[in-house]
Amino acid sequence: MRASVSAASAKLWRIAVGTELRRNVLETYGTRLLVVAVTFATAIVIARELGPAGRGLYAVAATLGAIGAQFGNFGLHASNIYFVAKDRTHLPALIGNTLTVVVVSCLATALSGILFVYWPSLSPLHGTLLLLAMAFVPISLAYLLTQGLLLGVNEVRAYNNIESLGKILALVLICILVVLHGRTVELFFAATSLSVMMTFLWALLRLRRVSTTPPRVSWAVFRQSIGIGLRAYTISFFGFLLLRIDLLMVKYMLGATEAGYYSISQVLAENTMMFPVVIGLLLFPKLSALKEKEEKLQLANKAVLVTAALMLPAVVIAAFAAAPIISLAFGWKFLPAVGPFIWLMPGTYFLGIETVMVQLLNSEGFPPIIVVAWILDTLINVVLNFWAIPHYGITGASIISSVCYFIMFVIVSAIVWKRNYARNPPAVCVRQVNDSLSA
Repeated sequence: MRASVSAASAKLWRIAVGTELRRNVLETYGTRLLVVAVTFATAIVIARELGPAGRGLYAVAATLGAIGAQFGNFGLHASNIYFVAKDRTHLPALIGNTLTVVVVSCLATALSGILFVYWPSLSPLHGTLLLLAMAFVPISLAYLLTQGLLLGVNEVRAYNNIESLGKILALVLICILVVLHGRTVELFFAATSLSVMMTFLWALLRLRRVSTTPPRVSWAVFRQSIGIGLRAYTISFFGFLLLRIDLLMVKYMLGATEAGYYSISQVLAENTMMFPVVIGLLLFPKLSALKEKEEKLQLANKAVLVTAALMLPAVVIAAFAAAPIISLAFGWKFLPAVGPFIWLMPGTYFLGIETVMVQLLNSEGFPPIIVVAWILDTLINVVLNFWAIPHYGITGASIISSVCYFIMFVIVSAIVWKRNYARNPPAVCVRQVNDSLSA
């Protein structure tokens, strides 16, 4: 009996740490659990100190800055990973190009700010908070691109350390403001921005240690990566809009308080998505570096099956535990967020599977059909929300999001099947799935 238990323990250990990808996934997932705990604590402090309306304004400012970063990255966050994973000698040029894009982003953001000054009705924010949200655009862009390069050169541990300590720094700064009675949306958001700036500088220093030569601007490397980058850019931008634009629509149609409730449901749903996001994040450079199609398929199949199996109990438990968690963490005033969160869970399950499955297509150069699919799905989301939000409030926004997440899952599944299995004999398809399960 004792020998069998020892053998089983040894087998579990080999499964857990048997490959570099597994080790990286486990380490990154552990880091994400810490990040989620810290982010959750930060959200609790912000919600309790600012109330629903203040929490809504903070969420809108963060969303506005994040959308600006997605809009201004030109797909370099993905193309950098893609190219540096294939050839690390590109790293100095990619660092130089990244810094150049950040500088250009500063100028573009300043011009956008002038637009809001002359047409203030177009902006969801005003005054100091708007200025902070605009300044957050190049800061978050710089952080996004440098973190992508760390993943591309397999600096997973550095990526995890920077990610976790950055979130801890933000929480510490906000708690200091609470102690000093600096309980304003502007100060809380400024503290968050400062923490992101510090993590960007840390990531840049780490990349300089990895790079063999100083950063340089290379137009040739930029031209080589921009084609794939623009496709990745479009996918990422519209994917981000699909996840976040309903919050902005809620703010415009229903006000800051309803946006505060809805932002809580979104935060919790994103936390539920943590495991598939980690797998997809690490799977993309791994698949991009592989040459053999069969090896790619086997690895991708295994990742999808594991994700589907582990996500199902996660979303079910999250749905049942939503009310007590929100009540205990944020207070009874935020209980209106429970219903929208529960309605987000079905779509979150399928979006989690899609997040992992689509990495197989992304590793082949981001096919244009995926670009078109994200654009159409986002447009469907916006059109349906114009009807659902006025009639059904934030619950309607959640239902529409779930439907659109499922649509994207169906589209990606169909493309993967057509490209890799439709022309193969059924026995070959079964053998590939069995190989994935036994690997």
